[in-house]
Amino acid sequence: MLLICRVTGDPLRRVPERLIACWPSLSVVNTMNASPRCPPIIYTPPSGMYKLVKNLRMSSEVSFSTMATGMLLVCGLALFLTIKSNLLHSQQFTISFQRPSDCSVEQFYDISSQSCVKCGPNQSTSATGLSCECVTGFRVLATNGASITCQQCPLEKPAVTEDGYGCILCPGSLTEQGTCQCPSGSILVERDVQGNPLEEARCEVCNGAEPALSAPNSYGDRYQTQPSLPVQSAWFSTNLYSSAAACLVYTNLTACQALGNMCVMNMHSFSSVANDACGLYNTIFRATAALGSTQDISYWRANLPWLYYGDQPGLANRVLQTEPLPTGFSFKGHINLVAAVYNTRGDFLQWEKVGGNNLQLCPDTARRQEAAYTFGTAYQETCVLSVADLLRVYAEPLFYDVFVDLSRGEDRRLLPLPTRNLNQEYNRKFINQGNLNDWYLSRRVLLVDTLSGREKSLGSLPKVIRIASSIRIGFQLVPGTQKGQVFPPLLSVTYSDVLITAPNTQTVSVSFAVYYEMDQTEAHMKTDIALGVLGGVSVLYSLVKTASWKRRIGSPLIDIETVLKFLLFYAGDLANVFFFITVGTGLYWLIFYKAQHFVSVLLPLPGLQEERFIAYVGCAFALKTVQFLHKLIQQLSVDIFFIDWERPRGKANKTIQGTPSPVSIWRTYFVANEWNEIQTIRKISPTFQIMAVLFLLEVVGFSSLALRDPWSDLQRPPQSYAPPYSLTLRYGLAATLWLCIGLLQIIFFTAFHERFVEDKICQFVDLCSISNISVLLLSHRCFGYYIHGRSVHGHADTNMEEMNINLKREAESLCGQRGLLPNTDTQTFQISITSRLRLQYDRILEPLSRRNGPSRLVDAASGHPFDQSTKAYHTMNRFLGSVIDHAHRDMEYVVRDKLFFERVIGMEFLEPMDKSIFYNDESHSFSDVLFYGNEATLLIFDTLFFCVVDLGAQSFILAGVLTYVQQMIFRLIRNGIGRRNLANKTLVDQRFLI
Repeated sequence: MLLICRVTGDPLRRVPERLIACWPSLSVVNTMNASPRCPPIIYTPPSGMYKLVKNLRMSSEVSFSTMATGMLLVCGLALFLTIKSNLLHSQQFTISFQRPSDCSVEQFYDISSQSCVKCGPNQSTSATGLSCECVTGFRVLATNGASITCQQCPLEKPAVTEDGYGCILCPGSLTEQGTCQCPSGSILVERDVQGNPLEEARCEVCNGAEPALSAPNSYGDRYQTQPSLPVQSAWFSTNLYSSAAACLVYTNLTACQALGNMCVMNMHSFSSVANDACGLYNTIFRATAALGSTQDISYWRANLPWLYYGDQPGLANRVLQTEPLPTGFSFKGHINLVAAVYNTRGDFLQWEKVGGNNLQLCPDTARRQEAAYTFGTAYQETCVLSVADLLRVYAEPLFYDVFVDLSRGEDRRLLPLPTRNLNQEYNRKFINQGNLNDWYLSRRVLLVDTLSGREKSLGSLPKVIRIASSIRIGFQLVPGTQKGQVFPPLLSVTYSDVLITAPNTQTVSVSFAVYYEMDQTEAHMKTDIALGVLGGVSVLYSLVKTASWKRRIGSPLIDIETVLKFLLFYAGDLANVFFFITVGTGLYWLIFYKAQHFVSVLLPLPGLQEERFIAYVGCAFALKTVQFLHKLIQQLSVDIFFIDWERPRGKANKTIQGTPSPVSIWRTYFVANEWNEIQTIRKISPTFQIMAVLFLLEVVGFSSLALRDPWSDLQRPPQSYAPPYSLTLRYGLAATLWLCIGLLQIIFFTAFHERFVEDKICQFVDLCSISNISVLLLSHRCFGYYIHGRSVHGHADTNMEEMNINLKREAESLCGQRGLLPNTDTQTFQISITSRLRLQYDRILEPLSRRNGPSRLVDAASGHPFDQSTKAYHTMNRFLGSVIDHAHRDMEYVVRDKLFFERVIGMEFLEPMDKSIFYNDESHSFSDVLFYGNEATLLIFDTLFFCVVDLGAQSFILAGVLTYVQQMIFRLIRNGIGRRNLANKTLVDQRFLI
């Protein structure tokens, strides 16, 4: 066992050697003869730690017994009431901000309470300004750690011992500090091997020859082995127990700080076994309860560093989410953070303004690093560092107590930043990775620890280093605030251990982030309410669509097909609900987040808070894709037939054989080709749409509005920091721009292009009239559209001269009008036909259906397929023409206007039982079977496709390219299969469809 003697209040650089032994020979000391001012403390190996802890506790009881006897009940009651009050009211832990430079010449800076304290009589401030020391010729009579009492040395012993607690006669001269001075090559000896003080100090010469090879250490107070024989040592084994003893017994402030630093090195972890750094700290914390607290904070024991907030259940929630900071924040304002910096030995170094690279390990420019502390800017920096560089730069760790500077004028206040150490363990369980109420908040962080992993000596290469691989500072907005109030920020640290094998090639990834969050519960609730209400409305609308579809197919039964159809309709309507809610949400955050000055809303955080939003976008895209494919399949299966009204001319045009000249088929081919061309026309230009959106986003710089910062600048300097993108803002921005440009195109196309340049839908109707051909379209079994193209001139097979004359007569109103009914111009109709008419229509096409079916159903005597098609064409042409001419009494029809409500809900109230119904349709709604009439669906589908690709790839350019490819693919599918369907249904040879 080794005798650990009393030490001075000097920095810890003296503590290890003074406390480890009084003599290098490690002799057994008779503790019964110990000095009364040097009580026996047993230093044992780690296996005997329980004995040390017991002695530490006993020593503390002895040291404080006199003082505690009269004050135990009062202090205990006061402490209980203080803690109880703090728990109930969640005290805001702010302290007065004082720097060492703020202390006067008669004051020293207390590194424990971080405040200025006045020195006593016969004392002066030390050279460091961090303690008081007795003036020359005075020794320390008593100390309680924070203060000392000085007594003048007698004339027979004028010198002060090295530890400052005794007076002694010197063998030679005195130093300026009043201590004995020995010549070079010798050490000063003031105590015997048993630890008793000598009457006169001795200067003993070190033996530099073999086998001793000894020399004075840097303090000249003991021998040390020279470097030719390496010494086996480690930081913890050298300093842990001596620091704990010096802290508890002698209240050495730097020793207490050093012990706290070793607890931080140990990740603030502790267990029921109190033989580690944090266990010793907690033992001393409990043993010194009578000393009271510092800065009115019950968790900050006098003379000790503040490492823990306490272990009460739910304390973390009360600290972080109960009382906001007394000052509000505005966007683009600066976050003032300061840190008290300590070295490993417990020395207070300085107050530092947090910024630059003191908490950020990744190298970068000062301007970019400073952006981390602009309020509202989501800062994220990740890099890969070389282990060799870390060993070179961080030879010794630094420790930071971080505060928020709340100073206003002369009122200088600091708010401690609670720390969440994700590596902290309690009884071998990680306690800070679960629920907030289970967290153990702490204080003090380090960045790189290359010291505690050195096994042999403090100068050897460490076996393992510990690095803060992730540092995150989080601000949470107070719900409902309009003045930018936030709760106390949270500093979260994750450490990684790197086993040193090849430091020159090893690397480690580190990150630093500052994030801002708010409670999204209310926003989620409002979104859910909107989804519920609009989702319910969409169910009703889908039921109406299903009822309309049942009426249009002429089937009153509810079967599996009906349920499937309802789900398809509901998918489309629900997709619109998700789409408009997500676009509205993204636009809301874009406007209100970027436009605010005093902070009232904050963006959803990446990850959990944005997952729901991204899920809604995914639902909108998936459901809209189902609706788009459903409409595409419907368009590719439409029944269509061209009714040719042209009849052979009279005898003057008979052929040589005496038969009338045949009617030309070229007019039908021409109309069929025009229909084929307009199948994929749209009200917008897809190419211009993509180019315009990309131009605004990438060239003009609108994409900068989606960055997670409060700035609204479209162009950013290249040397400035660019924060990560917000997926919510990115979606809202891209969707809004796409919709706005699309709507502008539609307005331009409808108001200008169709009116003054070209309207292909109206041109097709005119072409039908000039060609003397009507078009029957059946999108459902008993519902469709009719374009009346019967020429008012009777014939369309004519030469150019006659054609011009006919057009001139029509322009001068010298002939009848083009409408189906006399004296009307209405040529387009929605039609609801009877089942009888539909059965006759299918009967005429039945031979062709059998021809395309299995070979066993084909009638070999029916003739060549071309002959069958020709016969079916002429039969269908005569039949439909006769129906239009009212030639079939059992297949009559009436013409009427649709009711306003019928047009709104898209459903016919009257069911065609005996007569078909032709509804006047001035809006040319037959375009519903074309891309042209489904522009809203296509525009929303393209918007969602563009946004989904961008959210996945974070690239507007890639999203634009893939959207263009997608449009081309579906256009080719619509043209190719639509051409085949047109040939099959109109009985026009596909070879003539160009």
